[in-house]
Amino acid sequence: MALCSVPSLQAADTFVNFSQSTNPTSQGIKLQAGKIVFDDNEYPGVIRAINNLRTDMKAVCGEELRVTVGSIDKSKTIQQLIKSKKIDGKALKGKTEKFIITIMNDGEVVIAGSDKRGTIYGIYELSRQLGVSPWYWWADMPVARHNEIFVTPGSYTDGEPGVRYRGIFLNDEAPCLSNWVKEKFPDADCPSANPELARGFNHHFYEKVFELLLRLKANYMWPAMWGNAFYADDTENSALANEMGIIMGTSHHEPMARNHQEWARHRNENGPWDYAKNQKVIDDFFREGIRRSKDNEDIITIGMRGDGDAAMGGEEGNDEGFVPNDAYYISLYEKIFKNQRQIIKEETGKPAEKRTQLWALYKEVQHYYDLGLTVPDDVIILLCDDNWGNIRRVPAKPHKGGFGMYYHVDYVGAPRSSKWANITPIAHLWEQMSLCVNYGIDKLWILNVGDLKPMEYPIDFFLEMAWDPKKFEQPSAIRQHTLRFTEQMVPENEAAEAARILEKYTMFNGRVTPEMLNAYTYNLQSGEWAKVVGEYKQLELDAVYQYNRLPQSSRDTYHQLLLYPVQSMANLYEMYYELAKGNQEGVDRCFERDSLLTIEYHNINGGKWNHLMREIHIGYRAWNTPPRNIKPIVAEDRRRKAQAGQAAKFVAQPEEHGGYIFKLDNNQIVMEAEHYYTFENSKNGQWTVIPAMGRTLSAIELLPHNADQT
Repeated sequence: MALCSVPSLQAADTFVNFSQSTNPTSQGIKLQAGKIVFDDNEYPGVIRAINNLRTDMKAVCGEELRVTVGSIDKSKTIQQLIKSKKIDGKALKGKTEKFIITIMNDGEVVIAGSDKRGTIYGIYELSRQLGVSPWYWWADMPVARHNEIFVTPGSYTDGEPGVRYRGIFLNDEAPCLSNWVKEKFPDADCPSANPELARGFNHHFYEKVFELLLRLKANYMWPAMWGNAFYADDTENSALANEMGIIMGTSHHEPMARNHQEWARHRNENGPWDYAKNQKVIDDFFREGIRRSKDNEDIITIGMRGDGDAAMGGEEGNDEGFVPNDAYYISLYEKIFKNQRQIIKEETGKPAEKRTQLWALYKEVQHYYDLGLTVPDDVIILLCDDNWGNIRRVPAKPHKGGFGMYYHVDYVGAPRSSKWANITPIAHLWEQMSLCVNYGIDKLWILNVGDLKPMEYPIDFFLEMAWDPKKFEQPSAIRQHTLRFTEQMVPENEAAEAARILEKYTMFNGRVTPEMLNAYTYNLQSGEWAKVVGEYKQLELDAVYQYNRLPQSSRDTYHQLLLYPVQSMANLYEMYYELAKGNQEGVDRCFERDSLLTIEYHNINGGKWNHLMREIHIGYRAWNTPPRNIKPIVAEDRRRKAQAGQAAKFVAQPEEHGGYIFKLDNNQIVMEAEHYYTFENSKNGQWTVIPAMGRTLSAIELLPHNADQT
């Protein structure tokens, strides 16, 4: 949350100001220099967050400030304040991940948490209100200096989370993130169960990721897994997650707290990843994972897929990803569930239902679920999108263990991988996650974010919505959040323009992924190609103009979050437009500029983000990447006649939604969804305009999704 002019959707109400006149209803009390007070037996993860708060304070005002911090089950100081009724203990007792920040009449700030994460979230809420963005490190968000800080007496909280488990999945992490990590986080001092196989994804790297997640009030994560083994590569990884308060899990094809690389690196001695043929070896493999994780909070993924995230049976089958012989695989799955649950019971010494588990209905697994395959009532059923941001199904009936959602903003697979750019219009993300809210999919949300960068904005939106879905009931929340995000990047008077550019570029990128873009994507003769290229070029001019007038403190952030995404996609569109026109010189110029823009990104902040835009995005011929970006070549047959067809025209001059009247042109009408003449709501649903959803202006949908549609 930025300290800005949009108070309606903040985590907790604003209690920090930088002048007494900011809050007209109360004279703020000046926050005094002092010490952060906490009990010695406080959770180590809380103490880590306190140390970060101390650093944040010094960045903002140059000194440590007077604050008391404690978890109610650890801190005698907090317990005494509750006993003396100076803070409200009843509002914390028995709550999950809740904090209360109390500003005493003398200006002392007291942060009390219902549990470890509640206290940590309270600490980072104070940091955020002081002006330290959760993205201060991962996106170089500027931190403003202030000589005076004022606080308003009262109690402040943002309640309990709406979604119990909220997190991200680092995935598809080569070549970008893997090369960056190896350069920035060398392994020299990292203990490893297999030193000769140690990778850069060590606890130093994960400390940065975990801190970001906690500042965003997340609590859950699937670690990088392409060439990496979270548990084995650095034995400190798991311990650090447990200490800091991040609940670890493993992906849909990595059951029983084991990383796929732990199997793949020893495939010759392990034998086949086939439960029907190699049960004993696989059971022992599972058993070690549970034994290793029994004393932490890991959520255990159960079930199986084929080796290397293939379908069970070793092939994907048809487009839905399932293979034949349904009865055989359903029976095999039932056996796997039963044996995995027995291993969990034996290794933890407790009934299996006492350990949180999930089962992911990814690709062909949903097919078996639809045919009647079930898991025990206590297991979380993890539903999925179609890898392109469209939720495949919602629950047909209640399930005691609850439902979760696995959602992609990064994907490797058919028909084309999508890894290089953020191509998720935030309005579409909102609409799909609102579907989850309406249908009770609220036990666990996890977002596949690829390399983490450049998915900063969808991560921020996804996790904030997961914390409090009720604040995102209306589409107006989308633009309010976008503005809140950009107010962390740029001066307040520039935030609205930055928000407009952010909204526009993600909407434009959502039309077609860069990996699928080619000379035939748009109609040349009708002027469609010129129109879309013109839109991108105008947006690029707007971004460059804004960048040049920003203070130096905002430029690194703006460059990586707005300028590069807009410039690189505008250039890519121009390249394919030149290809469509048969202009090889134009193609050559744009292809070269693509590499130069990448170099500029890699030099941001002294090379801090080197490698992270290395992803191949030009020259796809199949679903997977070519070995390098391949320059398109104008062939003779491309010097063709322009594609047939003309764009239809429409006439519309309304002042607001509704009341539009159209005239036919060539027996066609082209209209925006919100340009309706009139509408009729259903019994419990309302036609709602969703701004910036779709290819051009907006969408309109009957909401809520589960309303009676009659």
